[in-house]
Amino acid sequence: MRLPTIRRRSLPTVAGGGLVAVAAAIAVCVAALSGASGGASDQSAGRTSAASAGRAARSATPADPASPASLASTASTPSGTGKPHGRASGLKGGNPTRLVVPDVIASVPGGVTRADLARLRKIDGVRAVLAIDGARITVNGKQLTVLAAPEAAFRPWTPPTTASSAQVWSAFRAGQLITTKKAAAGAKLVNGSDYPVSAATSTRITEGGTALLGVAGVDGVVNAAEGSKLGLVRNVAVLVNAPAADVTTLAGQVRAALGASAKVVRLVPVRVSTQLPVDSTPPTGRPTSYLQLFQESAAQYCPGLSWTVLAAIGQIESADGQNMGPSTAGALGPMQFLPSTWKIWGITGFGDTGKPDIMNPFDAVPSAARLLCADGAATGGDGLRRAIFGYNHANWYVDEVLTLAAEYAREFG
Repeated sequence: MRLPTIRRRSLPTVAGGGLVAVAAAIAVCVAALSGASGGASDQSAGRTSAASAGRAARSATPADPASPASLASTASTPSGTGKPHGRASGLKGGNPTRLVVPDVIASVPGGVTRADLARLRKIDGVRAVLAIDGARITVNGKQLTVLAAPEAAFRPWTPPTTASSAQVWSAFRAGQLITTKKAAAGAKLVNGSDYPVSAATSTRITEGGTALLGVAGVDGVVNAAEGSKLGLVRNVAVLVNAPAADVTTLAGQVRAALGASAKVVRLVPVRVSTQLPVDSTPPTGRPTSYLQLFQESAAQYCPGLSWTVLAAIGQIESADGQNMGPSTAGALGPMQFLPSTWKIWGITGFGDTGKPDIMNPFDAVPSAARLLCADGAATGGDGLRRAIFGYNHANWYVDEVLTLAAEYAREFG
């Protein structure tokens, strides 16, 4: 089996590169191992950062079929605060899933085995691996590239709006096909309707709706059970996440773990853009959703800061309040402040009274904006990079935040 050389093409600076960039590599692996003559070649597989968009945070549980992530935790309200926090805050629209994006994708002739996955997990720095099934199949007369994986394993690797969509995952669990808008239009698929499928077997499948899949060249996804029914190629490829690893070294380690016949696509790092949108007309009044909270906090407490930076930090640190800590370092709350840092920067936000509450998003997000602003985040460019570095002293974390921020910009405008 021979994989074509993957070349990076230019992408818009806010195109959510990490999620989009892996597209061609997945499509190539699917086409190669399923024996299809179609599939992508010479397409973009560039890696946009040393810690691509929205990858699992430092303490994230590996999200793979053998170890489904436990993504939610509940924090109790400190006595005497009188203010809700975490799930009790009343905020809507938080993403309950910690997002993960691969650093490399690899394939082995005949598919990736359990032993292969076990060796990959032992590589120093690897946080998560995901084996995916896939093939080119025909739906309603149109050839589509379709992937399959268990929901608990697959959901964290999808873009923010898709990962947080209850409708998408309800349809996914029901065995329905989730497609991109382009694929649905090309195959003339209507949500809720059944269509003939020609794969390893002839059957019918229900179109469950459209969603951003984050992988251009992949047209649809189904759950693992439906993928097995369709006869998709088992473990056609594996995605590997290692947030702080040197990606060149990681690619070599993956190749060594999988053997000489493995094809490994390294997602090459480039400097991540700091060009992010600043909302000139943010919503007003008390926020009712996490989106509004991030938008209003940036506008009120750090004018000039893109709200997408706060959204990215909130997602990376706690999955929007689902993992409130304490972390191994003792950090707490939706923005994961150390108590010592909170004593300096914690404020009571949005006109509330009383002592600042590290666990309350209405206090924690404005406080994060205030801290970032003091470090120069509103100036953009290198000032923004330095401010994010000040929040967490790691260059890969800076790239991770900026890349996920670009993904939020792309999806929410």
